[in-house]
Order: sequence, then structure tokens, then C-alpha cells
Amino acid sequence: MYVLRKSVLLAGTIVFVSVFMLCLGLSSLSAAKASSPTPFTIVLDAGHGGVDPGVLGVNTGTKESDINLAIVKILREYFSDAGFRVVLTRKNEGGLYGLPTTDYKRRDMQKRRDIILKAAPQVVISIHQNNFIADRSRRGGQVFFKPGDAEGTALAEAIQSELNALGGNDYSSLRGDYYILNCSEYPSVIVECGFLSNAEDEALLLNEEYRERLAYSILKGVLSYFS
Repeated sequence: MYVLRKSVLLAGTIVFVSVFMLCLGLSSLSAAKASSPTPFTIVLDAGHGGVDPGVLGVNTGTKESDINLAIVKILREYFSDAGFRVVLTRKNEGGLYGLPTTDYKRRDMQKRRDIILKAAPQVVISIHQNNFIADRSRRGGQVFFKPGDAEGTALAEAIQSELNALGGNDYSSLRGDYYILNCSEYPSVIVECGFLSNAEDEALLLNEEYRERLAYSILKGVLSYFS
């Protein structure tokens, strides 16, 4: 993890210097604020939680919600080290719905939206795990974006490229009609990190070292998008 941290810091420094210098050339106002640039904000959303476990691992029955949160916590550290202001929607194993009554899912998603709107981020990344019972051989990371959102599409493509390099796949990012993508105008993506219906992916996603590599690939995709 120490080696990755050093790389994160270096990559973050490069991208923020590049972006900041670009901003300096856009207006005299940017030049006036050169001494104290505002850090970019990223919202990290760990999908599911509480009474909603998401999908379950094919062999171990591990909850998607737990893996999502574990990856988000690594991402929080990496993005913070890279100079971002990081906001989490879900910080623990619980959901965001209050009492688990019949409309808990709606309240959970609305709370995530409220956090996103208050944060006013440059990007939103929602972490999930995939499931495809019809073909358990399907594996690897898959990124979704909102149709018609040019920035979200570019963000998804940048992250997908890094996930493909990690997993040796050749997937394209996909359009998705999901609440977390539609609830704000900020560039948003859903990152399905792997298939819990696939035994190999499940084993990898339960491995801390692999989760660190996965999180680092997502970070590199975001930095590529910004640069």
C-alpha cells in the first residue's frame, strides 16, 4: 500500500498542477486566486447497506454492500492523498434510510442525492458489484453512465480503460438508467467492480491487495479524465 500511496501522491500532483495551470490561462480571476486553488470534490457512493445487502457472493455469500464499502474506504484514502476533497454517502455498514419501513429504498436513494447536491462535486462515483447468473463465466469491471451526459461518458470511458487493463478485458462503458446517475447534473458513473456470480471475481474482490489495485485503477481513470 505504501508504494501505491507514493504513486497516488505523484499522480495527483501532476494532474492538479496541469489543471490549475490551464485554469490560470482562462481568466485574470484565476490568476488572482493562484495562491489558494480550491480542491476538486469527489463524491464516493458505496452502494446498498443496512437491510439491503445487494447481491451475494456465489461461494461465500459475502454481501455486495460490504465489498462496496471496503473499496470506497480505500478510494477515500487514495483520492485524499491525491489532493481531492472527498465526500462519502455511506460511511459504515448501515443504510441511509432511517427506519427499515416499506419505502426504505426510496428514502435511502434520496438521502444519497441530498449528499451529492450539498457537496456540489466535480464527479460522482458509485461503487457496486455485478451479478449475472445466466453466465457465471462473465467477469471483470464494467462502468455505466447516463445517456446524453458527455462528461459522464468521458469519465466512464476513462475508468473503463483502466479496469480493462487491470482485468485483461475489452469492455466498453455502457449507458445506464439508474437513479444515482440521474439524480444530479454532476458527471456520475456507476462502477461495477466485478461479478460476484463468478467465483474468480469473488475471490479477488475478497482480497485486500486486489481491492487496492482495483481502487488505484479507478483513481487513474479519474485523473486521466481530469487531465
